[in-house]
Amino acid sequence: MPPRPPRPFWLALAASCTLALSPSPAHARADDRAPAFEEQVLFDAARDPGGYACFRIPAIVRTTDGTLLAFAEGRVLDCGDAGDIDVVLKRSTDGGRTWGPLQVVNDGGGDTHGNPAPVVDRATGRVLLLETYNAGRTDGANCAVPCARKPHLQYSDDDGRTWSAPRDLGAEILPPDWNSWYATGPVHGVQLTGGAHAGRLVVGVNAETWDGTRVTANHAALVVSDDGGGHWRTGATDTWPVAADGTFRQKPSELTLTERADGALLVSGREENGTDLGHRTQALSRDGGDSFAAPFRALPDLYAPQVQGAVLRLGDRTLLSVPADPDRRRTMTVRSSWDGGASWDSVDRGTVVTRDWSGYSDLVAVDDATVGLLYEGGASDARDEIRFARFTEDWLAPRRAADPTTPDLAPGAAPAAVLGGAGTTDGAVGGALALDGADDAVRLPYDGRLALGDGDFTASLWFRYAAATGEQPLLWMGGIGTTQPQVWLRAEPGNGRVQGLITTRDGAAAPRSAWARTDRAYNDGQWHRLALRRGGGRLTLFVDGSAVADAADVPGSVSRNSPFGVHIGERMDGRARFTGAVDDVRVWNRALTDAEIAAGAPPAALGNTVLHLPLDRVDGAAGTGTGG
Repeated sequence: MPPRPPRPFWLALAASCTLALSPSPAHARADDRAPAFEEQVLFDAARDPGGYACFRIPAIVRTTDGTLLAFAEGRVLDCGDAGDIDVVLKRSTDGGRTWGPLQVVNDGGGDTHGNPAPVVDRATGRVLLLETYNAGRTDGANCAVPCARKPHLQYSDDDGRTWSAPRDLGAEILPPDWNSWYATGPVHGVQLTGGAHAGRLVVGVNAETWDGTRVTANHAALVVSDDGGGHWRTGATDTWPVAADGTFRQKPSELTLTERADGALLVSGREENGTDLGHRTQALSRDGGDSFAAPFRALPDLYAPQVQGAVLRLGDRTLLSVPADPDRRRTMTVRSSWDGGASWDSVDRGTVVTRDWSGYSDLVAVDDATVGLLYEGGASDARDEIRFARFTEDWLAPRRAADPTTPDLAPGAAPAAVLGGAGTTDGAVGGALALDGADDAVRLPYDGRLALGDGDFTASLWFRYAAATGEQPLLWMGGIGTTQPQVWLRAEPGNGRVQGLITTRDGAAAPRSAWARTDRAYNDGQWHRLALRRGGGRLTLFVDGSAVADAADVPGSVSRNSPFGVHIGERMDGRARFTGAVDDVRVWNRALTDAEIAAGAPPAALGNTVLHLPLDRVDGAAGTGTGG
């Protein structure tokens, strides 16, 4: 990369060439009203001045004058997190249709100045920007552990045109034992509008404690100001210990928050590598950010990769922007909650912004009818550029009625959702479900009993198909990808086989997988009974009652620290679906004997059932499938 020109030159150049980006509508209405969705690239290292190699970590607010301020990290050397990093800004005075030139708000000068967390004081119009510093590196590596980081504050009283000198906030909001990591945001903060603390400014932070030899605790916290940002203190704090082997239950980080209609603060965070299920975690504060009502709770069925996201209340719904692919940063999606965050729409009910790679994001109310989304995205890498999208609520997927269901006969189980219009057909045991390979599937609501952990289990089902190509998923339990605990059964006709696989996590050890494969694809259009058993130190695959393949088991849990879902007829990420028919799906949290499997699980073997889908009826929908 060529050397960066001196600041005075390139800032003058930027000021002389005000950048007006042409929106590129992705969705437009048929009439002459404004498009329901329009998007443009806002930060692009190949185009923007300043010699930056990469822009990351978006954050956005609207000022009291209606100006949008879009912040990012301008990374000078590369896309690494701990190099020479500046905080940069672009302004829009027309609701995000056009934007002014790039400004440098905070020059890292070789160090890392980042994690922008802006918040607006509506009483004075002052825009406050919290940010975090650490020593920069030139080798592209991350900040060494322990990483000494300090929070700072700048403010603007002229709608973001100029900014104060940074002020060190360490004495106010950095406790002495939060000495290994500290991060502000990165995402907008909020100002409370009602209750005893109306006018209070609240921003999320997270930190770690180092005892001289290792990290011993993770902290998620809110920092608050009751005087317009003049003074700050640490409020609500949730601390999670780290065991000597490095494992921990949760690590809530990169907190985003919004004020609910009842005045409570909904706080959503990234969860990474804890033993609890899920990659999103959540808490409430009912006293204006002074304390959390309860510890953070992981959301195992809110599918997302390990990544920062943003929440924003929009009338009766709360929005969450975060990639939807549970394995990698891809498919930026806006999902809704209709109950203040108590539950969230599933991925198939969300609104896809892009199927490109995508990462960090922030949301802003552009006006009473329009939402702005600032997010990392790219055709080849989530860090390629930062995009700004405008959309109205009617562009978002509307609230949808409940899906049709099929009974789960396991003790205490709720019915499973039937997706895509799948209907019944003749089965191997009574009726079966016909799946079209396009959008048909069955998804079970999350229940802790479905997480099989580190114990023995047996999963069985009947299947019939004639496909000659493609991945044909039959049963998926857990996460997805090479690092997430999971169990699955699928047919692979192109490879001439059927396969069963488990991936486990055991303590602090790296994930391990074991699999068993047949030497036939069984795609003859006839019914076959498939079973996968974990027990006795082996993983064994059975077809039509006989063992056909086995492998050594790998120790550990098949359901730890992953976004957790159970699907019939589709991969967890929805990128492959089964074409055929499936019948009588069962899972036991014990290893059935060879005789029990050969007999087709007689009544005596029904103990320890955690899942039993006869798939012989669909409730709440008309129609009968044609079979596969």
